[in-house]
Amino acid sequence: MRGPCLLGFALSVVFLVWALAVARPAEAQTPAPPVPDDEVNRVAQQLYCPVCENVPLDVCNTPTCIQWKEEIRSMLAAGQSETEIVDFFVSRYGMRVLAVPPPQGIGLGVWLIPALGLFAAGLWLASRLAQWRRPAPTPETQPEAASDGAARALDQWVRENW
Repeated sequence: MRGPCLLGFALSVVFLVWALAVARPAEAQTPAPPVPDDEVNRVAQQLYCPVCENVPLDVCNTPTCIQWKEEIRSMLAAGQSETEIVDFFVSRYGMRVLAVPPPQGIGLGVWLIPALGLFAAGLWLASRLAQWRRPAPTPETQPEAASDGAARALDQWVRENW
């Protein structure tokens, strides 16, 4: 009877060793904590939705945007930086996906035109204020007698001819 007990004990030890061997690698492979939505949205707000016009990616809920956000999440989990992720989307879809164009090339106009318009509006307002502060010129007055005589002659002509 000793044989079956010893065999049971040996099998128990083998099973315990096997369970510990299997459990250790599984414990080491636990997934990293998920990337928070705040980090994903920080990158997503730099991009526009490819489907909707002028809608930032972080507030859009189209299936394409949800897919893009999951792609951003996996890229962040892989250790890529915000700049690398944005550059990836720009290289894949072009400059139209950027929420804020870079201040170079045609994107420079987006930065300069409002500044130049504001400058021009300031110049116009300054010239208007300068005109308003100046006293209005007084009209030249003609001698009273000359205008009175002409008015009387006109009145007389109207009475006679009409």
